[in-house]
Amino acid sequence: MPRITPETTIKQYQDFIREVYGKPNDRHFSLWDMLSNVERFTMRSLKGIRKNNQNKTRFNLLIALSWFMSTLNRLHIELDESVWKRFPYLCSYCASCPCSCMENGIDKRKEVPVDNSKRPVTLEDFQTMFGKIYPTENRTIEHAGVHLAEELGEFSEAILAYMGEHKDGLFEKVILESADVFSCIISVFNSMGINVAKELSDMFSNNCHTCKKSPCECSFGSIVKFKS
Repeated sequence: MPRITPETTIKQYQDFIREVYGKPNDRHFSLWDMLSNVERFTMRSLKGIRKNNQNKTRFNLLIALSWFMSTLNRLHIELDESVWKRFPYLCSYCASCPCSCMENGIDKRKEVPVDNSKRPVTLEDFQTMFGKIYPTENRTIEHAGVHLAEELGEFSEAILAYMGEHKDGLFEKVILESADVFSCIISVFNSMGINVAKELSDMFSNNCHTCKKSPCECSFGSIVKFKS
């Protein structure tokens, strides 16, 4: 059975979410419901940033990340592939590491070369990669939070556009935006100095973090009313 450890990969984490939450999500939630929960818990995490409450930010962002994974599972998007294609140890815009967008006033997206020999393996490796591309000393946690909100909005817009027309090109935009959202979530954790894989392995050490079952057996009402 899939499980999360401090050495977990993105794929193993995504498989775990599919195993534990796939069935109740299919029964209880539409795609829009799940996207709403991504936004719901992300906004709570941003409130934690505003109130300088790291625990609130950490907990809610972990929950948002898991709803995000559920959303990608519904769309059959493999996050590790989309992230590496978008961020091959380089900024997806200026194609440098560390990012030089602000320093050099980059106003046009560059072609980003892919060197698969540098590809991270574990979730922690990917977090390290993002720390090198976007060093925390170059921006505040507030900046990272605003960027996350911006990219989440673009992810939502991309899904809305695709669901309206069902064109392959629009679905590719959803895939790209999913990588951007993930990069911003990791950047917030980097700003707090938090190891995401370790936190996830603690939270989900025994299946669902609430009912401890796999598949999750939490009632619809308890999920809808869940507060941190």
